[in-house]
Amino acid sequence: MEHSGQLAPEQALLKVLSGKSEDNPFSVFAKTRAVGSVVQLPFPMGQSENRAWAVTHFEEALKVLKDQGHFCVDPKSIDKDSTIKDSLTGETKAPSSELFLSNSLNAIDEPDHRRLRTLVAKAFTPRYMESLRPRVQKLANELLDQVEDQGEMDLVKDYANPLPINVISDMIGVPKSDHGKIHEWSEGIADGLGVGTADQKTAESLKDFSDYIKQLVAHKREQASDDLISQLISIEEQGDQLDETELISMIQLLIFAGHETTSTLISVGTLMLLDHPEQLEMLKADHRLIPSAVEELLRFHGPSTTAGPRYALKDLDLGGQQIKKGDMIFPILKSANRDENHFSHSEELDITRKIKRHLAFGQGIHMCLGAPLARVEGEIAFATLLNRMPNLQLRIPREHVSWKFKLAAQSLSSLPVSF
Repeated sequence: MEHSGQLAPEQALLKVLSGKSEDNPFSVFAKTRAVGSVVQLPFPMGQSENRAWAVTHFEEALKVLKDQGHFCVDPKSIDKDSTIKDSLTGETKAPSSELFLSNSLNAIDEPDHRRLRTLVAKAFTPRYMESLRPRVQKLANELLDQVEDQGEMDLVKDYANPLPINVISDMIGVPKSDHGKIHEWSEGIADGLGVGTADQKTAESLKDFSDYIKQLVAHKREQASDDLISQLISIEEQGDQLDETELISMIQLLIFAGHETTSTLISVGTLMLLDHPEQLEMLKADHRLIPSAVEELLRFHGPSTTAGPRYALKDLDLGGQQIKKGDMIFPILKSANRDENHFSHSEELDITRKIKRHLAFGQGIHMCLGAPLARVEGEIAFATLLNRMPNLQLRIPREHVSWKFKLAAQSLSSLPVSF
């Protein structure tokens, strides 16, 4: 880790995205927004035939996320025979079938995306999400029961991590005895997402995770039960079903993204409230503000730094920049959500803010499928924590709070608190 010092904003931003900077990322985002809504990222390795761009303003980021006519998530959608170099590493991307989550909703374009989303949406109904509230509430209480007599805990390890991993594992149909394995593999994979950080541990986690899911699917085909895997196996739309590869990728996505996002929302959201005691006191005094507080926490310091990269399907103008076909575009969600042109007093946390739209979960057809579940879990997690532990406070100096930086996210390593 190093400070960017006097680096140009584009270079400082690349360091933040690569997890190689100790600078306040929001300060870097603000400086980059001042340069422009779309800025070119410098290449760390030689020359590449494709350029990389960061989109820092809200409206331009929204366009990239929603405009399927000009941007895609799978480079094969540009030219079937073309190879696209990763503009951050200079390495040629492997065929998508060889990549983790390659056949999931996050990695495919229309019309395949519509087909998969239609099938999976049959299992992810709003009614089903709301039906999970009692289970989430029970888990939240059980986790706090375990630490209540201690008077202190690591909020990440004891609450923010186990709550969503237990919820999503139960939903999927993972036996309780395997919940710890799922979390360990997911952590190993997530830690390898930073630029240049993939190692043998990441590869092993990927293989072990995939092998486990394959075995679990095979078991559910033999012995279906009341869980999401069994539902995904059985769902059908006009004679169409998920094939084996699609099913495994979908389950990988649900497990991996289904708890990483919520865990970060709970832990970082709690830290943000502790950083803003007047907002915390307001929330403790009126729990009716919790839904709007969750939305504001997602806007203010959401789980994902960037959305998955998009590729330009054709030459176009974006934010005054001439984007070429095949260029890679990173919508910087955390920067767009602090865009002063879109949000008044954007650098302030205001849990009463009326937010029409933010980009924490993306937008468009690739908007996070599990967003409704993350909201349910976040609302219950904060309400239960503040109700049972109203005297919550940091147990270490604020400057000693440790972060983990990855390509797509920034999360907390731990958060020692007392109550």
